[in-house]
Formats: sequence, structure tokens, C-alpha cells
Amino acid sequence: MKNILKAGIAVVVLASAMTVAGCSSSPSDGELAQLESLKSEVASLEKAVDAKKAEKADLEKQIAAKQAELAQAQKDQDATRERLKSQQ
Repeated sequence: MKNILKAGIAVVVLASAMTVAGCSSSPSDGELAQLESLKSEVASLEKAVDAKKAEKADLEKQIAAKQAELAQAQKDQDATRERLKSQQ
């Protein structure tokens, strides 16, 4: 995920450098097309980052649920052991 973010930042920096370097009165059609391409790539990378963040949050919820389930199972096991000890 950090690699995607770094790539997005690199693209934005590159686009900014190209814009500053081409300080003519107006950018060429090729430069505009390249800039639009970079913008769409950045937007795509940002969507991928958001999707990964949502996936991470979902996985964290699943982990919390499993941990709660495990804790309850441990409590049940302990209670069963105590009942067995008291019956003997």
C-alpha cells in the first residue's frame, strides 16, 4: 500500500516538474495529454489505496470478532473444567 502511495506522489511530482519545466505561454497538446494521463493514474492509485484501507478495516473487524469468539470459548472451557472438578 505504501508503494502505491509513493508511486502516486512520484507521479504528482513528475507532473508538477513537467509543468514548471515547460514554462511556455501554453502547454503543447502532448503535454496536456500526458498531464491528463498522469491525473487519471493518480486518481486510480488513490482509489486503490482507499480500497485497501477498506479491506484492512474489514480484516481488522474479522480479527476482533475471532478474538472475541476465542475468548468466549476459553471462558466456556474454563467453566466446564470447574464443573467437572466439582463433580469429582
